[in-house]
This record gives sequence, structure tokens and C-alpha cells, in this order.
Amino acid sequence: MVMAILIAAVALVGVLCLLDLLLTFGVIRRLREHTALLSGRGGQPPVLGLAKGKAPGAFSAVTASGEVVTDAAKLRMVAFFSSSCSACPERVPPFAEYVSSHRLERDSVLAVIQDGAAEPVPYLDQIAGVALVCMEPVDGEVAKAFEVNGYPLFFLLDADGAVVDSGFDPAMLPEPAAV
Repeated sequence: MVMAILIAAVALVGVLCLLDLLLTFGVIRRLREHTALLSGRGGQPPVLGLAKGKAPGAFSAVTASGEVVTDAAKLRMVAFFSSSCSACPERVPPFAEYVSSHRLERDSVLAVIQDGAAEPVPYLDQIAGVALVCMEPVDGEVAKAFEVNGYPLFFLLDADGAVVDSGFDPAMLPEPAAV
């Protein structure tokens, strides 16, 4: 009797181990699929905002210096930061480096800071040195025009104002075409 119970228990443990092994293989397969999607080797890359080749809708932005920006065709790059974004401060130096190293004129670069905080944005001075700066509320006019869905987000534009490329890291953007 005891021997029969032990055999049944060992058989049950064996079956449970096989079931666990099958589930583990299924999880590993799904993780590989997700990794391939995230790395861009399979499927579509995640949507980062306005798609390549599309121009933003109409918008109007007033910069910190009082200039009004309404034409994306005059811009070569648009950057979106948020005061509540934990990754934004670490992307400011690469953004400034990209603008400087590619000799983009300050008037052709717009940095939009989604400001929902009461305290000032600590990296505002760094951005103002290389770009026109616009402060707007969350889901503001410029963010809607560029269909922004995450921060920080950088758009490289062509001479017609259409998106050439976009991404969360300015260092990963291609070199802007000469105008």
C-alpha cells in the first residue's frame, strides 16, 4: 500500500515537471518573439509618434523668447521633453551634442517641454542654448501635431517639414540632409 502511494506521488511529480517544462518552453518562445519585435528584426517597430514621411498637422507655438513658430518646414529637428520624465535629463546632453555636431541653426530646432510641474525644469538653460524652447501643457498643440506618445522624443525633419526619422535617443538619428 505504501509503495503504491509512493509510486503515484513520483508519477504525479513527474507529470507536473513535464507540464512545467512545456510551459517554460512556451514562455521562452514568446520572449524570443518579443525580443525580435523590440529589436526591429521582426514585425513593425514601435510607433514613436508621427510616421516617417508624414508632415505634422497645423500648430502654433510661442517660444520662451516670444517668437511664434507655426511652420514645420522651417524646422530641421523637433524635440519633446517632459518635466515629469525621468529619462529626459539624461537625453539633454546628447540632444545638444547632436544639434551642435550637425551644425543645426538654433532657429531650425524646436524643443517642446511638456510642463506639468510647479518647479522650473532644471535643464532648460542647456536646451535654450541650442534650440528655440516652447513650454506647453501636456497634450499641447505641438505634441498633438506630432502625435507624441512618449518622452523624450526626437523628430528629424526634411526641407518640407515631413518626418525623416524619430526616436527616443538623438544619438541614434541619422545625419540630417543638407538643405
